[in-house]
Amino acid sequence: MKFTENEVIQFVNENDIKFVKLVFCDIFGTMKNISILADELPRAFESGISFDASSIKGFMNIEKSDLFLFPDPSTLSILPWRPQQGRVVRLLCYIKHPDGRPFEGDGRLILKKAIDTAHESGYKVEIGPECEFYLFLQDEKGHPTKIPHDYATYLDAAPVDKGENVRREICLTLEQMGILPESSHHEQGPGQNEIDFRYSDAMIAADNLITFKSVVKTIANINGLHASFMPKPLKEFSGSGLHINISLLKNNINLFENKMVNHTPEPDSFIAGILDKIPEITLFLNPLVNSYERFGSHSAPKYVTWSSENRSQLIRIPAASGKYSRVELRSPDPSCNPYLAFALLIYAGLDGIKNKLKLDEPADYDLYKASGDAAENYKKLPPTLAEAVENAEKSDFVHNCLPSEIVEKYIQIKKEQWNRYLLSDDKESFELNTYFYTV
Repeated sequence: MKFTENEVIQFVNENDIKFVKLVFCDIFGTMKNISILADELPRAFESGISFDASSIKGFMNIEKSDLFLFPDPSTLSILPWRPQQGRVVRLLCYIKHPDGRPFEGDGRLILKKAIDTAHESGYKVEIGPECEFYLFLQDEKGHPTKIPHDYATYLDAAPVDKGENVRREICLTLEQMGILPESSHHEQGPGQNEIDFRYSDAMIAADNLITFKSVVKTIANINGLHASFMPKPLKEFSGSGLHINISLLKNNINLFENKMVNHTPEPDSFIAGILDKIPEITLFLNPLVNSYERFGSHSAPKYVTWSSENRSQLIRIPAASGKYSRVELRSPDPSCNPYLAFALLIYAGLDGIKNKLKLDEPADYDLYKASGDAAENYKKLPPTLAEAVENAEKSDFVHNCLPSEIVEKYIQIKKEQWNRYLLSDDKESFELNTYFYTV
């Protein structure tokens, strides 16, 4: 349900709401929040709530540090795990400068511009994420360990799958918050789980993904577990991917469904656009040093290829029909900022349509078992964070799609991260301390 400002205020007054969490993300997709008393909500809608943006990595410098949060009333949601008396609600926010100008680094604003660009071209992009994560045990002091919650494998059932009840609680919590999970199951790795979502427009999909990660971590902690979205927390087992399913609509017709009946060039060009730009935007889809350890093993892609159904490819066309007709991009991981990731994918697909890019022939074979000569015919995804940074820094496409100041700050911070990694004596400890406890 989409609320207006007055409806939100009325809901708060009538439902014993005492606190309102104003939620936003930094440029890396890390959730931040300020809690205000419910009585302050009208002021938040009218003039915003200020915060020190110089303390948010990648936002503002200290000499111009004030930014303001303006709640988006359509994102109202009760937090079901908080007390039922003196309840707490959450509102996602847009970010503005003191003079009312939108803040260039606001991920929701960046994605909104991409969505508007698609609409102006006659298209709507719908997204359904499939997000994987690991559950680990905590020690007696409540600190995370690297011991998996269970040792089940793909689609195992209870009692081998110990995550069944936790996933159920996550799904019920999401449902109470107005987010509709479609399915959940145990994944390939020990303690690894996946929950998939119904298709929605790109903004709702990004909002839901940010909320989902927060819910997973909260419910895991309530159950004495640590949830990690680190792309490769266990070296010898499957990494956690964020498979992004994309549908392209024109005049309310799913062009990927229509492609099977009445062939038009747009779907092929949309896919070709993503394949063309993927080396340049991988930094924003896979933003950690650890992200690149996932590529090329356990069904994670390594080459810039596509195929029908084949899970060794970067893009596959799943065996689905009707409204579920789509493409699935398999390289991103859940550490990305979904607002930036979805925006860049929309722009890349539209660029393919605009320039009438032709789709190469599919790679209809298992790339993990292909001969070296066959595989070498394809472009590779960047093998390290350093190469992904270099590709993005040189990319006119990235600089045209994202605000230049944000690109510069993002790249600068990622360069610093890579340099710290290179200088670390114990690379595994660096990744553990940098990512495992927080991502």
